[in-house]
Amino acid sequence: MSSFDPTPLTEPVDRATVKAYRKQLIASGRAPRGSGATGIVLGVIAALFFGFTLLNTVVGAIASAAQGGGFGSFALLLVIGAVGVGATLLIVRGIRGSAERWYRLDRFAQANGLTWYPQSVAPSLPGMIFGQGSSRQANDIVRGERPRFVEFANYRYTTGSGKNKTTHRWGYVVIKLASPLPHIVLDAVGNNALFGSNLPRVFDKDQRLSLEGDFDRHFALYCPQGYEQDALYLFTPDIMARFIDHAAELDVEIVDDWLFLYAKRDFSTLDPSTWAWLFSVVGALLDKLGQWERWRDDRLAAPSVPMTQDAAGAASLPFTPPAQALRPPIGVAPQGRRLQGGVPWVAIVVVGVFAVVFFAFQAGFFGLLR
Repeated sequence: MSSFDPTPLTEPVDRATVKAYRKQLIASGRAPRGSGATGIVLGVIAALFFGFTLLNTVVGAIASAAQGGGFGSFALLLVIGAVGVGATLLIVRGIRGSAERWYRLDRFAQANGLTWYPQSVAPSLPGMIFGQGSSRQANDIVRGERPRFVEFANYRYTTGSGKNKTTHRWGYVVIKLASPLPHIVLDAVGNNALFGSNLPRVFDKDQRLSLEGDFDRHFALYCPQGYEQDALYLFTPDIMARFIDHAAELDVEIVDDWLFLYAKRDFSTLDPSTWAWLFSVVGALLDKLGQWERWRDDRLAAPSVPMTQDAAGAASLPFTPPAQALRPPIGVAPQGRRLQGGVPWVAIVVVGVFAVVFFAFQAGFFGLLR
């Protein structure tokens, strides 16, 4: 990949160029789903709203003058007209702003040897944030294929319904690994919420592993029970230092042959400093992933098979490796593929306390009424 070039994110952009780009994007089928129809509908609504507001303002002003209305009535009509014009301009600006954003991100991706994709509905990734809720969608995806697959994107999903509906916003980076590893989560301490982890899943505390140095001040590491030595093999002091120095504000998940970095903020933005930070994080980790790819799960070692007389003779030859030196195959045993879920005790206790206080208050209030 060439050197980092953030110029397309901030350089001046010609409006006609962006307009032509948007048309080309829609014609090629690369535009976000429904964006062409949405733009037309919003444009029609803006035109009708502007025309209606202008006509209503003019007619109202004439009628007010004819009936001897004072300055107050005329001023009110002007305010209504100004609001209508302002709303129209916001709609138009929103349409243009989306197209300019796509144009800038597309050119930024190209300048850095990457490819921009507008969206992916319900991406089939194994990370913990991707199986939550409904209306799952990744937006403004910036993806590279060399030296290994890397993807940056913003992600949304919703939970609840009606008044209790909540949209959850994440940014993620995903790096493809050469081989599967045990399911490991690094819960960043620095981005936790008031009542604990901000992650959408809770893990059994028995899977928590303490590491040396000050790593525990920055991350809570979870690994499947029985895989503690494997986690220590993967998280050597130099790799721990990389995570502390470059990714201390990011939650990390290793699952199957993927490495995920999460945060509750947009990653794919028009902010050059955000991209410089993310590129530095990926760069710091890439040259250390080779150490992980030498790991093998001893639990997958093939059972010994009694040798025939001919095989026993062949095994004595100097260039035949002894059976105990053969490495297990690439992969992870079933017990190491997924962490066990836990119970969110902190949230349960907080809700319980609020419920007790609420009902106690109600009981006291109605007691006073009696």
